Amino acid sequence: MQADANVTSAAALVAAQDEIVETFGLLEDWSDRYQYIIDLGRQAPPFPETCKIEEYRLKGCQSQVWIVTEMKGGLMHIAATSDSSIVAGLIALLVRVYSDRRPADILATPPDFIRKIQLDDHLSPTRSNGLASMIQQIRQRAVEALAEQHKAKVAAT
Repeated sequence: MQADANVTSAAALVAAQDEIVETFGLLEDWSDRYQYIIDLGRQAPPFPETCKIEEYRLKGCQSQVWIVTEMKGGLMHIAATSDSSIVAGLIALLVRVYSDRRPADILATPPDFIRKIQLDDHLSPTRSNGLASMIQQIRQRAVEALAEQHKAKVAAT
C-alpha cells in the first residue's frame, strides 16, 4: 500500500505542474501571462515579517527573496515571498507545485512546467538565475529534510 501512496503523491505533484501548463495555454500572449504571474504574487498568503531575516534570505537573486520550509506530517511546507511582484508570482508557482509534498517527491520531480510554458525564454537572465536559485534552495531543503528523516529512522532502531 505504501507504493500506492508514493505514486499518488508524485502524481499530485505532476498534476500541479500540468494545471499550470494548462492555465498558461489559455492565456493569449506573454503580457497576459506576466500579469497572471504578478496576480499570483499579489494573492499569495501573507508572509510573516518575523521571517524576513538573513537566515531565510535567498542568495543569488536580484530581488529580496525569503524562503522558509517546515516539515509537517512527513510533508515539506514552503512559505516564501519577495519584494518584487513578478518574483513573488514565480514563488507562488513553485509553492503551488512543491509545497506540502514529500521531500523524495520534490527531488524526483523536476520543474518541467518551466520549460513547457517557455518561462525561461521570457524571463530576463537575472530573473532566470533567480528562479534557478529558488528551485535549488527548495531542492536543498528537501535533501536536508530527507537526511533528518533518515537520522530519525536510524535513531529509532
